[in-house]
Amino acid sequence: MISRLRTAFLTALLLCLSACQSMYYDAMEQVGYHKRDILVDRVEDVQDAQQDAKQQFSSALEQYQQLIKIEDQDLLDKYNALNDEFEDSQAAAEQVSERINAVESVSQALFEEWQEELSLYSNANLKQQSAARLSSTRKKYNTLIQSMRRAEARMQPVLAALQDQVLYLKHNLNARAIDGLKGELRTIETNVARLIRDMEASIAQSEAFIAELNQAG
Repeated sequence: MISRLRTAFLTALLLCLSACQSMYYDAMEQVGYHKRDILVDRVEDVQDAQQDAKQQFSSALEQYQQLIKIEDQDLLDKYNALNDEFEDSQAAAEQVSERINAVESVSQALFEEWQEELSLYSNANLKQQSAARLSSTRKKYNTLIQSMRRAEARMQPVLAALQDQVLYLKHNLNARAIDGLKGELRTIETNVARLIRDMEASIAQSEAFIAELNQAG
């Protein structure tokens, strides 16, 4: 019984959210701001969030490197500094995820509308051109969202490693804890380098997609 109620609640919630999104897009179109424009803005928002995340994860790595090099720094200060970087990195990662989700939401609405409107054409040539453009844009979008999600996934191993080290240092405020941090440095450096590389690739994909979308318009 509880399972059925939960399923019904989730279904109702999804329908409500979908209706709210539809109302929002309709309202924006009334003032001349179409789904295409919203999608471009949201892709740019992801770019901004990814740039911020790149800087934050780089900052976290620098703090980690400095933490294990400075011998005379108070261990509690080291813990607080690393914990601050972890929390800021976690917030940056959450922002990236939220903005990618927003891109997926409006892109789905845009492509559904585009597909439906193909049936309204009376000119077969124009319909064919629009259908080809839709197909091309969808392919580039799929490449983009895969790139975004790949970069998003790269954040998780870094966050997990930082959290492990923060927790370990929190409960072992001694020199041996610092030795333990040193052993993880190479892994974190490698993961951050991969993350930054994938973030940059995703940002480049975003630029290409925005250009395609603008051309399609």
